Amino acid sequence: MVLRGPTANHFRPPHQRPGEPPLTDATGFPPQRIPLRAVHRTCSVPLQGGMLSGRWIASRPNPPRASRTASICLALVALLAAMPARAQIRPTQQPPQRGKLKVSVDLVSVFTSVLDAAGKPIADLPRQDFHLYQDGKEQQIDLFERQTNMPLDLVLMIDTSLSAMGDMKFEVEAAQHFVHQILRPGDQLAVFTFAYDVTQLSPFTGSLQTLDAAFKRVRLGTGTSLFDAIYLGAQALDQLPPDRRRVLLLVTDAGETTSRTSYDGARDAAIRSGVMLYTILIRVVKSESGRNTAGEHAIDTIIDSTGGAMYPVDVPAQFASTFDRINEELRTEYLLGFYPKPAPPPGSHHTILVRLATPGPPGGQPYAVRYRKEYFTPGTSQ
Repeated sequence: MVLRGPTANHFRPPHQRPGEPPLTDATGFPPQRIPLRAVHRTCSVPLQGGMLSGRWIASRPNPPRASRTASICLALVALLAAMPARAQIRPTQQPPQRGKLKVSVDLVSVFTSVLDAAGKPIADLPRQDFHLYQDGKEQQIDLFERQTNMPLDLVLMIDTSLSAMGDMKFEVEAAQHFVHQILRPGDQLAVFTFAYDVTQLSPFTGSLQTLDAAFKRVRLGTGTSLFDAIYLGAQALDQLPPDRRRVLLLVTDAGETTSRTSYDGARDAAIRSGVMLYTILIRVVKSESGRNTAGEHAIDTIIDSTGGAMYPVDVPAQFASTFDRINEELRTEYLLGFYPKPAPPPGSHHTILVRLATPGPPGGQPYAVRYRKEYFTPGTSQ
């Protein structure tokens, strides 16, 4: 499916001529014409002590508003009539999932990478080596994990514009190898490409067969909608459950020519969704004086807020080792969790600072510490 910026109201099938049937393959994920932002309608049914609201999502074309809404409300009334007078609506109890960490919505999770001067992860630091601050006030670390096993949701966003094409075969093969290496039970990944349009080639899935089939559908395009890619990748991750790690991995030359989203819009979406932004920077021209670096600086400033890293690639042979480096870093993160004190209001913006009691090895260079430096609390500000 194709996503064209945050103001678009539909997707269009990629590489489909007029009159042709929708394309399908082993992914079972055919291009569809569906809204970028679904339309929400509500109906309310009186209930002793309050109101019970039902919500439904309309796909394009929109159904008749009155008849559909009325049908849903009548169904809710019938359901309530069948309940005992004092029955309570309780959440369904789900069996615990192995390796899935359930956390309170009030707990703020800060995934932190510590690397030495050579870029190798340091994975054996104790809890007392970490100090965490919100808005300048030190917070108690209520949750601490080394090499967190929290499941991973990842968007792999590949730049297929002509300016970044380089050796596309090496790029796609390395990305496919990365997917096979990083996915573990409970993880899920979606493959996207972007040029003028942002195209989703697979749903979020842990199926390697589905993802392998998606890589076969990578096609070159014109234009480069970098900020649209960040915005829509973050938006896709933001629709998933919150008790998981979120990573957006760009493979791009950082060109920006055709986005509808502004830099501020892309940055805000990345911060609000809680993603960590990693970027493999394809340097077709090595010298900064010979290429436009505005997109690189834009990505770098977003990474400074979200956490993550940017790794340059000058020759195709470097793709595999760079993907391996990102995989290693994601698997050796520390999880620092804290309950903010004082409790912040909904929808408010806050800054985070992580410091190490031992900033580096004796007589050596300081460790590099990567983490998200900004976040918004859930909810809407008053």
